[in-house]
Amino acid sequence: MPVIAAKRTLRSHPSSPPRKSPRRCTAATPNSTPTKNRLGGADENQADPAAVKPKWNPKDGEQLKRAKMALHLSTAPSSVVCREEEQNMVLEFCKGCVEHQKAGSLYICGCPGTGKSLSMEKVKDKLLNWAKEEGLPLPDVLSVNCTTLTNTSDIFTKILGLNQTQGKKVSALPLQQLQNMYSQKSSVKNMTLIVADELDYLITKDRAVLHDLFMLTTFPFSRCILIGVANAIDLADRFLPRLTSLNCKPIVVNFRAYSKDQILKILEERLNEFPYSVFQQQALELCARKVAATSGDMRNALCICGSAIEMLEAEIRESACNLNTSLEEISSSRQNFATAPDFMKKREFDTVKTDHMARALSKTYRSPVVDTIQSLPHHQQIVLCSSMKHFRGAKKDAILGELYKSYVGVCKSCLIPPAGILEFSNMCRVLNDQGLIKLGQSREDKLRRVSPKIDEGDITFALQGIRFFQNCL
Repeated sequence: MPVIAAKRTLRSHPSSPPRKSPRRCTAATPNSTPTKNRLGGADENQADPAAVKPKWNPKDGEQLKRAKMALHLSTAPSSVVCREEEQNMVLEFCKGCVEHQKAGSLYICGCPGTGKSLSMEKVKDKLLNWAKEEGLPLPDVLSVNCTTLTNTSDIFTKILGLNQTQGKKVSALPLQQLQNMYSQKSSVKNMTLIVADELDYLITKDRAVLHDLFMLTTFPFSRCILIGVANAIDLADRFLPRLTSLNCKPIVVNFRAYSKDQILKILEERLNEFPYSVFQQQALELCARKVAATSGDMRNALCICGSAIEMLEAEIRESACNLNTSLEEISSSRQNFATAPDFMKKREFDTVKTDHMARALSKTYRSPVVDTIQSLPHHQQIVLCSSMKHFRGAKKDAILGELYKSYVGVCKSCLIPPAGILEFSNMCRVLNDQGLIKLGQSREDKLRRVSPKIDEGDITFALQGIRFFQNCL
């Protein structure tokens, strides 16, 4: 009793602040504004409206079209992220040439889809803006995709067209005219920036065109800043050894393949322009991880994301057809139409999810192993999934009895009755015949050694799009 009295005294004590009645927490909406406390600051418990994005409506044709266009290869992003270091190297080289009126050559190499051509477009714009700000003569710019040239020597005609005055007719070949022009002082003061994309198309049997192109930068009064772009890393060493002996080998800038984090950042950068979330975050991460592991080609990542949107679009159309069929059945059986909205609520199409991305990836990176795994019966897929979990870490093999215990554990966690040991042994024989696992010999089935024959990534990739295996994986 004394304790109770003490508690009552504390509650009714005049110095204690009055208790506030509990308030229900209301969910933040995109239109809501944060409440301010008495000090004028934003309430910490209130969600930041900028962080809350409304749901995407893929049924809206305009929104769907905009999302596809943002990920299309022809859509140039406002900024080229994850290539700032390489761009600065090329830009500083060009600035030095323009500022000191000195010719030079640079070779950009890297795997396909690593942002080489796109970065050069940004470098050209930055160089012209810099020259304008510094009050220097603007360099003439020539961008050539060498695949479009009818003859490899046509590139000299294009270069000459920038420097030659109108009305002059000379019988000499374009290359000879350029060599003569750069061998003596001329009235041409502007530097010429030449960006030759797909440079390896200029390789001829005698390699004369490629060699003569780089030699244009070595003449005493040359105005050429030559930037060659190609995929081969050792192009200069293999095809232009004479340039090294003449001490005019081009500076090499290597564009490395994109990593998983870089691919993810570029995708997010393209999608940030939308006020709504188009992709589930896990779906983008799955795409970035797979593309980085295979090629690091950003173009593949964009195509796969576009394909994933098409998967969602096809699912919406299929759902609409099923809904119409269900409504017809309900109408014919004279049931209550109130069930139709419930049917609609079950299917929400607000973002591109992981299963859409997995199907798009499977469509792009189709392999015999993935096809084999996806065509297996359900229980054999469970056996393969349980073997993958069992062999994670340092384990290279195990006996069949141990693997059976892992299989039973997976089945129980998924509330599926497991097969018996004999049936399990038969399933392992089938997987052995398919080349997915290796099954050793033994008098007793339980003691047979089992080891994996395929990569864990193939199993994860093949089963990723199946909802049943998402928790198991």
